[in-house]
Amino acid sequence: MTKPALTVTKNTWEFLRDAMITPTGFREYDARWKYPDDINLPGVTALGLGLGTQMHRRGIEPVIAVGNDYRDYSLSIKNALMLGLMQAGIHVKDIGPAVSPMAYFAQFHLDAPAVAMVTASHNPNGWTGVKMGFERPLTHGPDEMSELRDIVLNGEGQPRDGGKYEFVPGVREAYLDDLVGDFKMTRKLKVVCATGNGTASAFGPELFERLGVEVVPSHNQLDYTFPHYNPNPEAMEMLHDMSASVKASGADFALGFDGDGDRCGVVDDEGEEIFADKVGVIMARDLAKLHPNATFVADVKSTGLFASDPELIKHGVTADYWKTGHSHMKRRVKEIGALAGFEKSGHYFLAEPIGRGYDCGMRVAVEICKLMDRNPDMSMSDLRKALPQTWATPTMSPYAADTEKYDILDRLVAKLVAKHEAGETIAGRAIKEVVTVNGARVILDNGAWGLVRASSNTPNLVVVCESATSEAEMRAIFKDIDAVIRTEPGVGDYDQTI
Repeated sequence: MTKPALTVTKNTWEFLRDAMITPTGFREYDARWKYPDDINLPGVTALGLGLGTQMHRRGIEPVIAVGNDYRDYSLSIKNALMLGLMQAGIHVKDIGPAVSPMAYFAQFHLDAPAVAMVTASHNPNGWTGVKMGFERPLTHGPDEMSELRDIVLNGEGQPRDGGKYEFVPGVREAYLDDLVGDFKMTRKLKVVCATGNGTASAFGPELFERLGVEVVPSHNQLDYTFPHYNPNPEAMEMLHDMSASVKASGADFALGFDGDGDRCGVVDDEGEEIFADKVGVIMARDLAKLHPNATFVADVKSTGLFASDPELIKHGVTADYWKTGHSHMKRRVKEIGALAGFEKSGHYFLAEPIGRGYDCGMRVAVEICKLMDRNPDMSMSDLRKALPQTWATPTMSPYAADTEKYDILDRLVAKLVAKHEAGETIAGRAIKEVVTVNGARVILDNGAWGLVRASSNTPNLVVVCESATSEAEMRAIFKDIDAVIRTEPGVGDYDQTI
């Protein structure tokens, strides 16, 4: 295999013939490109050949489950990827259109040693990518992604005989059966199912009906133009729309799913958006009663309540704060035998005996319904109000180019560490410590904190702040952290802010 070209010139003879791949698309734990700006179809085939070659190098049995999300170009991308995999001598089991967790489920259901899911996740239209993994329920992390990048970009893909294509029907039905099991609600629930016209539209409403939940539809018609908003339950636009649906319908709460169905967002009966890390604490409280002394993993963007909540402490919970990112979190949950992992973005990793350890927005929806069934006298707002109050920002993402963001972050981390060492303050408070496991989480002497890290998926930094004291302190933390960020001229505007 010849090395792919690193730049893509559209509307040329070479564009239809030669593999072209922009290197920045190989991210920390999956692959994402703007299509066709940064990758062309022959480039996707080269990616498939590289992935198949990586399987052979690692001694993985040459069988892979492959799915695609619901976007107008995803099938073309999947076909190009499968062509490369077959060229590498891999038996491809095509499960058809899917949410990402259905593809992860297919690994177990079909006993396939590998998975590749064509999806741009929650990125806007124009993006594509692949989530892939070899060791159930894990997906590629930085080591595997670096190895794959080198195989592909160095032209080391090895064609082999033995490639095979097989379409496998019925995986969607088996996935829904697995989610529901024999559970039926014993209390009446009316739930807004918000799918933003994305892939989860083909799953969410049926799932709730099978649980015995009354569904209030919200943009459940499949439409890959996303006419209302990009399905991303971390974005305030989607959360506000969910809130309006709750108020208009009198629903008990709303559950919203992202473009590939591996994340779930929650709005309560009062129309209040509950950020996903707080929903994680609500779920952890419920699960801790059933599984005392459990360990829960939370990502560094998440609330400090996993460690400080009196209810969790009462049930002997151990909190483990870890790197943001679905691959990092999945791996950590498995490595330390945690019951669950919770990420502020809405990726939850529910391990045995609840789930299989991969992130599944549909599984989260089922478990929230079960939680409500176990607490028949409580509304979602009751559960929210029962938590110790904290004030937190949404996830805010200022622009930073993919080629520069990690260098920018390194300098910002050094500046924040220097502030700590110099005895300087943030929001008028002493800095207790700066945790640098994933960017810089600046923890103040009262437990309040501010975080800056690099996005693994998009050309952005990520900023989150939280105070258990007041909204004013939360805003002051953001102001002081942002002042440090603004010392870097390569950082642009925020996507949303407070």
